[in-house]
Formats: sequence, structure tokens, C-alpha cells
Amino acid sequence: MTESKTLFITGASTGIGAATARMAVETGWKVGLMARSEDKLDALCAELGAAALALPGDATRLDAQEAAIARLTDHFGQLDAAFANAGKGLNTPGTEAGDPEEWRRMIDLNIMALLYTARVSLPHLRKTRGHLLLTGSVAGKVAIPGSIYGATKWFVHGYGANMAQEMREWGGRCTVIAPGMVNTPFFSEPKPDKLMPEDVASTVLFALSQPERAAIPEITLMPTG
Repeated sequence: MTESKTLFITGASTGIGAATARMAVETGWKVGLMARSEDKLDALCAELGAAALALPGDATRLDAQEAAIARLTDHFGQLDAAFANAGKGLNTPGTEAGDPEEWRRMIDLNIMALLYTARVSLPHLRKTRGHLLLTGSVAGKVAIPGSIYGATKWFVHGYGANMAQEMREWGGRCTVIAPGMVNTPFFSEPKPDKLMPEDVASTVLFALSQPERAAIPEITLMPTG
């Protein structure tokens, strides 16, 4: 990379977000890292050095994301890419047996927080002809009986396709990253035979590294195990 660019990541303290931050810094990016776990963010930023800025806050709050982007652009000067990565599943799946309050918390994070990331980032990305990335899922591409989580990821895929069309009008790009099962804290038990966070991170960096003439609307990656 000939010049240093800046990437905003939500859900950045663990898993895919943290792995993406590490890989981005290794390849020359500056990163703004948002998550609620301030101690984990501080530890990650201490590891990454001056190229990383901790932006503790709740991604489900629009004002928190606005403040994070304002701090980030003031600190590093511009925004070149935003990765709406924060998300969660359900402890009690299903519609009849499920917990409506848990649904609301998931929808707030998987859908509303993602929309907030797009909303606060787009004015800056327009200036840099930048890149919006969204964490989707294979669960958003196939029908899973009764999966409310999967339905939130169907939203992400549909929204990402729409944004790719909108952003191309001014030279921007939108990519949905759709992994299968990943061994992250998202699951209560380890999944060592599945994808690792670094596998998804390398996919994010692959999308970001493409020349301006090339747009990748979606990347699906699956574990071989």
C-alpha cells in the first residue's frame, strides 16, 4: 500500500473484528476500533501501537457511532473504509420458544447497528470513494428452519446488494463478507475444525486490496471441516 488508509471496525474487541484489525495494521492501514469492552480495546490498541485508536461505545446507539467516527476522522484525517462487523446470535432459538426481548437486542445489533455504521460512514466514504463492508453469513443465503438469526443476515445480504448499487454511482464499493461457522466467542463452545477469525480477516483485506475498477459485492467462505 503506497499510502496509509483508515478503517473503522465495529465489534472490534474479539473474534473477526480483532483479527481484521491486526491484519489491517500489518498491511499498512490505520484502524479505529469500536466495541463496548473498553479494557479489551485498550489491550488490542496497546498491541497495535499508534496505528490503532480505541473507540469504546455501544454500536446500537447512533450517537455513539457518530461520536466514534468524529473522533476517528479528527485523529487520522479521513475515512477510507468501514466494516460493520458487530453481531450476535440467540441463546434461545425459535419463534414459539424464543425470547422477544432477546430478539430485540439481536435485531438492534445485527440490523440497526449496521445501518448506523453505514449512515455515519457514508458522508466520509463519499469523499474518499471508499468501501463499506458488512458481516453477513451463510445463514443469510440459505433457508434454516425457523432461524430468526438467519433472517437478520438475510437483511444484511439484501441491504448490502442495494448499497453496492447506490455506492457505485459515486465510485464507492460495498462488500458483504459471508462466512460459514467461525471459531469465535460468538459460540459457547470452541469450534476448532471450523473457520478461524484470521480466515475471515484475510477475506476482508482481499476485498479492500482490489483496484478501484474492481468491485466484489459478496464473498462466501466455508470451512473445509
